[in-house]
Amino acid sequence: MARAVLEGVAFGLRDSFELMRATGLADVAQVRVSGGGTRSPLWRQILADVLQVEMVTINTAEGAAYGAALLAAVGVGVFASVPAACQQVIQVTGRTAVGGDAAVYDRAYALYGQLYPALKPIFDA
Repeated sequence: MARAVLEGVAFGLRDSFELMRATGLADVAQVRVSGGGTRSPLWRQILADVLQVEMVTINTAEGAAYGAALLAAVGVGVFASVPAACQQVIQVTGRTAVGGDAAVYDRAYALYGQLYPALKPIFDA
């Protein structure tokens, strides 16, 4: 059950990736992850396989707060730019490559995409 929940969340994230791709945004080749859940090798592998991108861990567990602090530091002139700030303070600590389950998840994602339209009449009832 727990794995099914993780996979469902990953499919939901892939929906967002597919929307970005549909608008013409460049393909994402790498996702930098931080926080408690990303300490799990299983979770990172599911994400890498479902999203079909490399997952990269970084040297902080406080992603959003750390990012906000970096933006503030750029805003007050501590760093010249956001890329310069990131290059100076963020370090990659691990990598999770797309694995052998990517094709299986790709087929499962196609089925996942059919679920909501198929179940919508039941939700309405």
